Amino acid sequence: MFQAGPMGILASLGLVSKVVLLVLLVFSVISWAIILYKWRTFSGADAEDRRFMTVLTKSHDIDELAQRAHRINGSPCANIFHGVVARLRPESSEGRESHDPAGVSSIDRQVIERTASHIAQGQIARLESLLPFLATTGNISPFVGLLGTVMGIIDSFREIGSQGTASIAAVAPGVSEALIATAAGLFAAIPAVIAYNFFLTRIRRIAFRMDGVVVELFTLLLAKPQSAHIKPQLVSVGVKG
Repeated sequence: MFQAGPMGILASLGLVSKVVLLVLLVFSVISWAIILYKWRTFSGADAEDRRFMTVLTKSHDIDELAQRAHRINGSPCANIFHGVVARLRPESSEGRESHDPAGVSSIDRQVIERTASHIAQGQIARLESLLPFLATTGNISPFVGLLGTVMGIIDSFREIGSQGTASIAAVAPGVSEALIATAAGLFAAIPAVIAYNFFLTRIRRIAFRMDGVVVELFTLLLAKPQSAHIKPQLVSVGVKG
């Protein structure tokens, strides 16, 4: 029997409709938890990136940048820098000297680019974690709600058949189930889709900043080819590559 009020409507729902609403509720709660968590993650990454980019613009060589940025660890851009510098550290070199007057050979440049690309992919993968769940929620929630809608319409027609009348009292419960399931599906899907697209835009911006860091890193390396800290390892990496 149809009952007024939200609780009354929920109590009057059939078993399938209740299961549909429960599934959508679970998807919605998890989606909002992911949205809040990723918002905090991206906000922290952006703040740390701004710190690192400020240090980068004020540094004149690799050694100075390394000293200023050694405590910046939450920045994807800083992580690329730290990873490349760690690849070029003299502690891992074999102590061979460079005879390349340009300071960075073509092989060395390829090694640095591959290293930076590998680190960047790792950073992007970390930022993209949990986002597929938002995409899945946005894709399937309307269909789950549609299932509840179809079941509500089926109940409406069954009630009409059993009562032999198409009165409001016979149709209203099934229509209410249909509308509630549809609304619940949209309620779960819309925030997930918006958040997913928003976070993808943030990732693209971070990827663009990381590309800029690689360009600036090459500029610093070419500006100071005689650096004793970087030069030996550059040649060692080139020989091994």
